[in-house]
Amino acid sequence: MSNTIHYQLNHSDEPVRLFKSDFLEFFTHITPLAVVIIWLPIILLALYLTFQTIPFGVAGIYVPFAIVVGLFLWTLLEYTLHRFLFHMPPRTPTMEKISFLFHGIHHVQPQLKTRLVMPPVVSLPLAVIFGWVYWVVLNVLGLGYWFWPVFAGTVTGYLLYDLTHYATHHWPLRWGYLKYLKRYHMKHHFKMDGAYYGVTSPMWDYVFQTIPTEDRRDFSTKDLR
Repeated sequence: MSNTIHYQLNHSDEPVRLFKSDFLEFFTHITPLAVVIIWLPIILLALYLTFQTIPFGVAGIYVPFAIVVGLFLWTLLEYTLHRFLFHMPPRTPTMEKISFLFHGIHHVQPQLKTRLVMPPVVSLPLAVIFGWVYWVVLNVLGLGYWFWPVFAGTVTGYLLYDLTHYATHHWPLRWGYLKYLKRYHMKHHFKMDGAYYGVTSPMWDYVFQTIPTEDRRDFSTKDLR
């Protein structure tokens, strides 16, 4: 398992303050509803632009597949960002502070409702960066018309990730796959924060072996009851 900082839990209902400035502090808090309000129109715009750029006759073939590709790519981005960015071992005091701002605060107060979904000051720049990468790669491959549906699929995956993450901390989730995800994510917080990086899917933890050997049998039908 990879190295990571281990934070001490803070059970206070009072949020840990990150900035002296009230203005900056405001941007460290966000609700799931705000995330939906911000990202749902972006998804709808991407889908609209999809049908403006792909000929109508072939849209029924390309669009569903491209959206699924985008959703699949999100699962890899989710794992990669969580493991290598949010849990990146800091090598300097400055990097340690940045790591705490990005994700460490969530491990200190994992149940704080207003710090469970990604603030737009983080998610929007990341969307621009990965959107640009998608655009370049797809155009190099001669698949530029795939950009908008793949992007829509990835952003949809991100929105589902944020809502799932919130749900694993604050909703009962007593049945099926969601129950499994809740148990799985709680292991990341309270058993081994250097493992169990997947939130919407454990797939990449199995691929890259960032799940303890004794728990690899956990994904079975008995957990979905």
